[in-house]
Amino acid sequence: MPTRRTPLAVTPARVRTVAAGSAALLALTACSSSAESDGAGSEVSGTVTVFAAASLKESFTELGERFEERYPGTQVTFSFGGSDSLAASITGGAPADVFAAAGPSTMAVVRDADATAGAPVTFVRNQLQIATLPGNPDRITSLKDLTRPGLKVVLCDKEVPCGSAAQKALDSGGVKLTPVSYEQDVKGALMKVQLKEADAALVYRTDVKAAGDKVQGVSFPESAEAINDYPIAVLKDARNAEAARAFITLVRSAEGRRVLTEAGFLQP
Repeated sequence: MPTRRTPLAVTPARVRTVAAGSAALLALTACSSSAESDGAGSEVSGTVTVFAAASLKESFTELGERFEERYPGTQVTFSFGGSDSLAASITGGAPADVFAAAGPSTMAVVRDADATAGAPVTFVRNQLQIATLPGNPDRITSLKDLTRPGLKVVLCDKEVPCGSAAQKALDSGGVKLTPVSYEQDVKGALMKVQLKEADAALVYRTDVKAAGDKVQGVSFPESAEAINDYPIAVLKDARNAEAARAFITLVRSAEGRRVLTEAGFLQP
């Protein structure tokens, strides 16, 4: 007759062993899933250098701090400025891992130089506002108001994305404007208003929001015709490609989107 196998006794000790094994397996699976969702695993370490448009300064600085908390032992260093000058630095050989531009045309300079690793992706959009002194003492309500005699207006340089967007908005409204100065980036244009060296400036709404009560923003309909897409990419000569990919993953994650949306950016 076939031998009958005696059922294995399930003791409390065995239950604990099985439970512990299951918990360990679940923990391992969770860690693996987390690493996959971050786009990187334990290899993320060292310094990641990010070149980013000046308008990203506040939100990227916060994301950099979150990145360092998520990956102990890492460090994020930033170079903020006009997208055109950053692109020129990259194509000139400046060491960087990530480039985030305020417009596709500037990113195209880097891509056409074969300096990106893969196709750039758009992660946010931005829209212009008129920045005025607090309380809007000149009662500026439209683009045409910026042409009033004696009113000092500042624009970004035409070569940088905020400058080209401003020109597009002015053309859309049929407004001809001669500024008192052209600034190299959006922060420079905004600073002219904050220092009361200008009465108004065409800047991004994110920069108006970041300035708090130091300026006041005025929306205008023509800005809808000049919304800028912001692309981001890992650079081909990145010294820390793994960390670069992980940083971009954070920027594009739900957490990253919350930080950027709170700063006033629009989702693509």
